[in-house]
Amino acid sequence: MPIRNDRTRYGWLSIGLHWLVAATVIGLFALGLWMVDLGYYDPWYRTGPDIHRSIGILLFAVMLVRLLWRWLYPPPASLPTHQRWETLLAHLAHWALYLLLFVAMVSGYLISSADGSSVSVFGGFSVPSLTGHQSGLEDIAGDIHEVAVWSLIVLAGLHALAALKHHFLDRDDTLRRMLGLSPRHPTPSSPGESQ
Repeated sequence: MPIRNDRTRYGWLSIGLHWLVAATVIGLFALGLWMVDLGYYDPWYRTGPDIHRSIGILLFAVMLVRLLWRWLYPPPASLPTHQRWETLLAHLAHWALYLLLFVAMVSGYLISSADGSSVSVFGGFSVPSLTGHQSGLEDIAGDIHEVAVWSLIVLAGLHALAALKHHFLDRDDTLRRMLGLSPRHPTPSSPGESQ
């Protein structure tokens, strides 16, 4: 499998980035749900949020790489069996996922840096506050973060259901392409597939 996307299939870097981001988002969501119930004297009270923030900053960098790679090597064309409305919804859903992900990451960063503090990434380096101390920003960013994260999880769930629908009901190669598998039956491509 080549590193780059072509007109009919994803390259291994796009596939790897897709699944890395998916697993990271699920992990961060689970960690976030768990840590909101931690008590002050729980040993994970500070460690959980430190891990959450560190992974969030690294995910931001990964997403910048992913968008650059997508711009340099666009995703494969839509399968010819896809209806026009399916292709349009896929495009809208993918860009909404990207938007929600960046809103979640930026708002998460603002929660931690609204008091003027930098955000340490696993103790290796720190990302400074861009706002300085801003009273009330932490609460606003927290509300935005919560809405963005839940919206992201719901939309990602619908995205996964759509992929399963294509695989099991339509029996096309939509999911197989993102798993790096060869097609069930090779078909000519048509323009418009989104990652």
